[in-house]
Amino acid sequence: MDAARKVAVVVGGGSGMGRASAELLAERGATVAVLDLPNGKGAEAAAAIGASFHPCDVTDETGTEAALDAAVQAHGAVHIAVNTAGGGTSKRIISRHGPLPLSEFRRIVELNLVATFNLNRLQAWHMSKNEPDGDGERGVIVNTSSIAAFEGQIGQVSYSAAKAGIAGMSLTMARDLGSLGIRVLAIAPSLFATGLLEGASEDLVAALTNDAAFPKRAGRPVEYAWLVEAIVRNPMLNGQTIRLDGGQRFGPR
Repeated sequence: MDAARKVAVVVGGGSGMGRASAELLAERGATVAVLDLPNGKGAEAAAAIGASFHPCDVTDETGTEAALDAAVQAHGAVHIAVNTAGGGTSKRIISRHGPLPLSEFRRIVELNLVATFNLNRLQAWHMSKNEPDGDGERGVIVNTSSIAAFEGQIGQVSYSAAKAGIAGMSLTMARDLGSLGIRVLAIAPSLFATGLLEGASEDLVAALTNDAAFPKRAGRPVEYAWLVEAIVRNPMLNGQTIRLDGGQRFGPR
């Protein structure tokens, strides 16, 4: 799919990998809608990019639906969806205080896995109404997993489970939506220079990325965006999770 003259919705587009994706898609000629938290950086990013901004807390089911509806009303369609919202904490299953509260596990799974599926089902519904292009394609959905889905570290049980779920949905959703000309993929990044890591010291980043093959550094948000662009452009990419990790494999800690 050529991004030019298409509508791209970037969830989490206010910062990091989401903002880099929104910027690159806009440069390639897409009309961009940024969805992000009301009190985050979404409005600022949208203004800088020339995109529309729609406040959205992905853990709010009805609010998410309303935000996507607003984006469609503003631009007429959704052809490309990039979903980068999420996060996690590090907590072991058992500590000196007792077992991990089930509510903590649920919260991380809701924020990452359930919220991603909710976005996907709504985005796919809007895409199903598009006129297919010359190749029969109506839309592309790109989700964000993590290499923690495959090599979860100590304390990452909730996050790893959620990100593994996102990876596991890719092929099934691609098969569900293939007859409609909608592709679904996930990107599994390693450590990227976003969030807390964005301001980390060089020594800390070097220690965290020491087991990467090359390059031995944190990923740059634009490198995530380059893969998003490649996924959108190449119709043979479908139903899989692509690692973006410089050959890194997480150790246990």
